[in-house]
Amino acid sequence: MAEHLDLHTVGDLLHHYPRRYAERGELTTLSDLPLDEHVTVVAQVASARVLKFNGGRGQRLEVTITDGSGQLQLVFFGRGIHKPHQDLLPGTRAMFAGKVSAFNRKLQLAHPAYQLLRGGSGAEAEDAVESWAGALIPIYPATAKLESWKIAKAVDAVLPSAQDAVDPLPPSLRQGRRLVPLPEALLKIHRPHSKEDVAAAKDRLKWDEAFVLQVALARRRFAETQLPAAPRRPTEDGLLDAFDAKLPFTLTDGQQRVSKEIFDDLATEHPMHRLLQGEVGSGKTMVALRAMLAVVDAEGQAAMLAPTEVLAQQHHRSITEMMGELAESGMLGGSEHATKIVLLTGSMGAAARRQALLDLATGEAGIVIGTHALIEDKVQFHDLGLVVVDEQHRFGVEQRDALRGKGKQPPHLLVMTATPIPRTVAMTVFGDLETSVLDQLPAGRSPIATHVVPAADKPHFLARAWERVREEVENGHQAYVVCPRIGDDLDDKSAKKKSAEDEAEKRPPLAVVEVAEQLTAGPLKGLRVEVLHGRMAPEDKDAVMRAFAAGEVDVLVATTVIEVGVNVPNATAMVIMDADRFGVSQLHQLRGRVGRGSAPGLCLLVSEMPEASPARARLGAVAATLDGFELSRIDLEQRREGDVLGQAQSGVRSSLRVLAVIDDEEIIAEAREEAVRIVSADPELTGLPALRTALDALLDKDREEYLDKG
Repeated sequence: MAEHLDLHTVGDLLHHYPRRYAERGELTTLSDLPLDEHVTVVAQVASARVLKFNGGRGQRLEVTITDGSGQLQLVFFGRGIHKPHQDLLPGTRAMFAGKVSAFNRKLQLAHPAYQLLRGGSGAEAEDAVESWAGALIPIYPATAKLESWKIAKAVDAVLPSAQDAVDPLPPSLRQGRRLVPLPEALLKIHRPHSKEDVAAAKDRLKWDEAFVLQVALARRRFAETQLPAAPRRPTEDGLLDAFDAKLPFTLTDGQQRVSKEIFDDLATEHPMHRLLQGEVGSGKTMVALRAMLAVVDAEGQAAMLAPTEVLAQQHHRSITEMMGELAESGMLGGSEHATKIVLLTGSMGAAARRQALLDLATGEAGIVIGTHALIEDKVQFHDLGLVVVDEQHRFGVEQRDALRGKGKQPPHLLVMTATPIPRTVAMTVFGDLETSVLDQLPAGRSPIATHVVPAADKPHFLARAWERVREEVENGHQAYVVCPRIGDDLDDKSAKKKSAEDEAEKRPPLAVVEVAEQLTAGPLKGLRVEVLHGRMAPEDKDAVMRAFAAGEVDVLVATTVIEVGVNVPNATAMVIMDADRFGVSQLHQLRGRVGRGSAPGLCLLVSEMPEASPARARLGAVAATLDGFELSRIDLEQRREGDVLGQAQSGVRSSLRVLAVIDDEEIIAEAREEAVRIVSADPELTGLPALRTALDALLDKDREEYLDKG
């Protein structure tokens, strides 16, 4: 169990809940079993026959089982046929477990394990009937080595000890919410007599998960408020005021509101911990820059961490341009309030790097923008006051921690993401961060029209898509073409793996290199077409981006390296090839690269998937709304939240067994309120030893450290 299911203790096993329940009177549906998956089915033997092959030397047993909705073939070979031939007589009901394969275009299970449910003879059959006497048969998440009923037998053995389970919920909370005690919930989820039992158990166990998680996060938020940090208040008539005075536009209400929240946090004596969510193009960078200027005013330094060199260089370019003479400290023509803005990336030349490091150590540079290179030991700050992390999900916790350690005191932290996270996910995953949301686009941003182009059903639509790109270019604009793969013989292993998975679809995903060649020779002949992908040398990437930004390239054929932060207001059209290969949030991110200027944007999602497929439904959803929060809900509902929690918080055991982030919004919100109330009254939980025990189980040493690092 430890090896195959990561279950190490009796408690782990008691919390390994059934995936579903088969009803005694009802049969599992055989008609829609997934190929190549390990399944457990409850069904009845319809017929059994022994066939000889190899001139009578070999024999196999073929058993047909049925559940009323469909039939399934079981096959047993050689010496292994003797016992099933005796057991599996027509009319016998049993549970069968095995891997679904196809033979002669029919589904089958080869050599499945089975457990008789009634009929048969002898003590074993009676024993089986006895153990399944309840009306509902629990079907557990199982593996090829551990069938569901073996897990059930093990659960039977330990269920009596559920009486000793330590109940993490404070009695007042449990009674106030009319939740059943934990031992009863465990009994009802494993051995229910009715669907009501299952519902009562789940209600209770969802609360456990939500509450213990929220207590862990609330304690962390509380601990943060106990840490010292230098308050950073902007000085009057300083750098921030000078910058605001030269802005050619007014900030949106949203930007002003969020800036106020950030400035209030920066003025306190404990570290700010804030997540800034904003739609693509909602002006997050402007809000972050003003926060950095406020810290420079208060004689601190600010660091902005970007996930890629392309993005770091672009932030550096755009921030330097926005600040003008205010970014020219110590230079002729620089303003009296000016500071220096340095760039630090892995591919910089030695001399430029030495100068950047010197400017940081002496405090000459107020703002540094860089990639992971900022985290290296050699990098020393004069007085680091604020860390801004762009696109949080690309940064590990350890890296955030390393950068934090470079301040004299813990610096303030602002995390920015353009992937809108539904409120409940934010509460569960980033529960230790206060959240600010920018949800209105600045004036002058144009709407983006999105259409699905069904290339297989309607090839002339694709031809029209390329015509549209030509029209945009003729009108003086530029376009992106995005492909899932780089291509060329350099293609990496992951693409090879991908194409093996895609055997069914008979072709690997479209690649930048090949698509660019086809377009240059065909529909976009005569236009200036360039490629951009992650395997190019950094200086080549930068040269292509600069040429595109300067309008010297008409069409950029790229991978998702352009997904975050690339800002070319003159680019108005985007064609995403094999759009079904991208996630919903990723498509939304990509689309945000067009329509950044005054001309309306156009995004075309090209797919060969059939109209009725889930992939096409996903693309339809993206085309139907520009609301990133709505899309991220759709994305979550389709992917479930396993990876959302797993990846962003591997610290919280990937983790939710009965709680569903989207469906259980109310429970999560209520659990958070209860957790905050309890932690502020008793931060050490001295009066709640059972809750402490549950926390220790949720957060073993590694997870505790992971959470502590934030």
